[in-house]
Amino acid sequence: MRTRLSFLLLMLVFLLGGCATELTSDIEVNTESDPKANLSAYKTYTWLGSAGILNDPQGLWKPPGFDVDTEVRKLIDGQLKSKGITRSDKEPDLLVGYVVGIDMDAMELKKNPEKNFETLKNVPKGALVVVLIDADTGFPIWVGEAIANIRNKGSDEEALKRLSYAINKMFSNFP
Repeated sequence: MRTRLSFLLLMLVFLLGGCATELTSDIEVNTESDPKANLSAYKTYTWLGSAGILNDPQGLWKPPGFDVDTEVRKLIDGQLKSKGITRSDKEPDLLVGYVVGIDMDAMELKKNPEKNFETLKNVPKGALVVVLIDADTGFPIWVGEAIANIRNKGSDEEALKRLSYAINKMFSNFP
């Protein structure tokens, strides 16, 4: 199970794969928080877990050469630490989890420049969803999502830059 999860998480990195704006221009990030939650009151967290979902019936996905689970956790740990939230496995305020999804069969409407109509085109997509859950109530208080095109031809360095960009942007509005 751990091997399967690591493989699926590795897929995320190419979803999020390199050079500043051109490298990240396709990454869409959204966040939502419970308007009643006082996010600045949370001081500790622990990891709830992670999961991965892969839709690749034709076997087109090429995973990166590093452990995505480790990188995602490291980046989220860094963001939470920068917000004054520290890891504690004893009576944490927050539970942190995330899901990675890859859909190599995703379709989009694309405008044909030579004709006056739109057609369906395969545009592989990936997503990362991060959830912060109040440990006392069990209810989510904050959710961040990043959706991007899959880039199977980028380097591991580019993939890490895209992943870092997505998580940094996700947490940029967190108090």
